[in-house]
Amino acid sequence: MKEYLYPDVYVESILDLPLGKLYQYGIRAFIMDLDNTVTEWNSCEVRDEVVAWMQEVKDRGFKACIASNNGRERVVAVAEGLGIPFVSKAGKPRRRAFQRALQVMGSAADETAVIGDQIFTDILGGNRMGLFTILVVPINKREFIGTRVMRKFEIMVLRNIRKAIKQGDVNSLLND
Repeated sequence: MKEYLYPDVYVESILDLPLGKLYQYGIRAFIMDLDNTVTEWNSCEVRDEVVAWMQEVKDRGFKACIASNNGRERVVAVAEGLGIPFVSKAGKPRRRAFQRALQVMGSAADETAVIGDQIFTDILGGNRMGLFTILVVPINKREFIGTRVMRKFEIMVLRNIRKAIKQGDVNSLLND
């Protein structure tokens, strides 16, 4: 179970990601969740610091793609604003969602990281595909009712992830 639900890295925000270390580790592309990872839930507004971070990602030579279970209209608005491709109605955690994102970017699984705020969609799906997985704390507590229900189940997993961080089993990349 641990291999499917535990991320490789757990950080507060995408802004806290060590891009240099990820590049050294061989990561060249990011599949990014939308809601509560890049934007607040159900919003098209992207904070200035996230726009700046995305520019740094591109400047360093990374590729990025938004993969969201949301409908096309909102995903397009955010992705176009950031100048990156997208996969809407992705169907995460199914493998097809991540395969489509890899295809859109032209990246290989062994050089791609999934970044998201949900264990049972982003992390589970990414781990099932053998991708490097990064869990972030949700930007805002406001979210879809179905997500709030799943958060109840995530609580138990998060406790174990925090223990694994203390033992060095998660975030080892950050400690190098």
